[in-house]
Amino acid sequence: RPWALLLDPIKEVSTLKKLTKSSSTMVASTLALGAGCYWGTEKFVVKDFQKKFPGSIAKATVGFMSPDPNAMENPSYRQVCSGTTGHIEVLFIELSDPKVYEALVRFFFQFHDPTTMNRQGNDVGTQYSSVIFCADEDQKKIAQNVKDELQALVDAGKVKYAGGKVVSEIIDLKTFYAAHEEHQAYLEKNPLGYCNHYYRFKGDWPQLN
Repeated sequence: RPWALLLDPIKEVSTLKKLTKSSSTMVASTLALGAGCYWGTEKFVVKDFQKKFPGSIAKATVGFMSPDPNAMENPSYRQVCSGTTGHIEVLFIELSDPKVYEALVRFFFQFHDPTTMNRQGNDVGTQYSSVIFCADEDQKKIAQNVKDELQALVDAGKVKYAGGKVVSEIIDLKTFYAAHEEHQAYLEKNPLGYCNHYYRFKGDWPQLN
């Protein structure tokens, strides 16, 4: 399988754990984000996020991941787009600086709509789910705390999306299958290519009070 990147989450956690902002908290360096079409996710994370945190991402690869550990192996792009495989279009990320993990999770919620189930704009299907695939429990706790904060901001009218409930899933990292090379850095190679991502809010994270 020449274009499948198979990752063992347990091995990744054991070899890539580093300190975050808190000296008492260990967080893994790998994660995967599903935020709709992976071309836009890649562009916003690799280009825009690194404007704020230069050099924070060691590697980013677009591809597919399923919440179901028994999902079919090595799905093709066409199969995933059919919505029948259970795979989600994701950006698999290796952080060079794990201290930015929480900032990345907050940024994730800024450039897509986490309130539209299995949909981002005109892109509809389970492959476009809003998901954070986490490599360890500390990542999951941080992501859940940020999600809870965001829900409170939505409830208070501080942040507006299409819906009123944040439905993003926070689940364990599973096997990742890299997409074909032509899909990697797609919007960098094709600046006028398809992208339906945009900022719902920018700047500092809103405060409730």
